[in-house]
Amino acid sequence: MRLPRPTALLVAAPLLLAGCADQFDHLGRAPAMTPIDNPRSQMEAAGVSMPMPERSSTVRQAASLWEADARGFLRDMRASKVGDIVTVEVDMAEQAKISNQTSRSRGAGESMGVPNLFGLETALPDSVDPDNLVNLNSNGSSNGAGAVNRQENISLKVAAVVTDILPNGNLVIAGRQEMRVNYELRELRIAGVIRPQDITTRNTVSYEKIAEARIAYGGRGQIMDMQQPRIGQQVLDVILPF
Repeated sequence: MRLPRPTALLVAAPLLLAGCADQFDHLGRAPAMTPIDNPRSQMEAAGVSMPMPERSSTVRQAASLWEADARGFLRDMRASKVGDIVTVEVDMAEQAKISNQTSRSRGAGESMGVPNLFGLETALPDSVDPDNLVNLNSNGSSNGAGAVNRQENISLKVAAVVTDILPNGNLVIAGRQEMRVNYELRELRIAGVIRPQDITTRNTVSYEKIAEARIAYGGRGQIMDMQQPRIGQQVLDVILPF
């Protein structure tokens, strides 16, 4: 069934407008910041569930100031409860270099003649040579080369909130930071699971100590829009087979 042209345009228009909704958000003005809400609702930190042993209970002896799992006599000011804040330090300097090269070649040749075939070779036309009826030759070769040279350097800090405590005492953290400069909004998101003992005395934790870490650094705005292909071009890149 083929839709009339006006009907087809009406059907396609909402799809195109939906793809451009993010760009319409900051048309002629700076992009809007995300409202502050409960970090537990972040997609990266929602529904964290792992098979864990039960959390050990604190054993306190009578007439004693010492707790079995305490780190000292003074109060520990590091993040340990839901709602506490811990600073995540991201200092990433990674470099990867890979180079691969392959070469393959193959050659084959086959020839066949029928000088005698039940005496029928005399019945062949004069233009047919029974000694050279079939002669096959094939050659194949392939060469491939690939190289990867990647270098990343990121150095930043972001405050995250403890959103949950797992049965073994590990902390689920999630944080988001936004900064708008002129008409460009930069966003940093982080989430994962940390051990309380990996938190330093300055209430900081390094990114490589975060299990199931999810770190995203990007943004949106006029500059980002210029770096992205148009919506129609992205659709054609997906559906075109060539």
